[in-house]
Amino acid sequence: MGKIGPLEIILILVIVVLLFGGRKIPELMKGIGQGLKEFKKAKDTDSTDVKKGVGEDN
Repeated sequence: MGKIGPLEIILILVIVVLLFGGRKIPELMKGIGQGLKEFKKAKDTDSTDVKKGVGEDN
């Protein structure tokens, strides 16, 4: 019951198209991509800072 099948994915895509329209989807995907990029950058920066902090304690 926890897995998403092809029918559910198609249903979700249809709902997204109905809600946002065909012209807004590229803008929506671009925004999501930029958000994920910023999240990954922040995560990498934080992990680097933690590693530097641990190295200074020794």
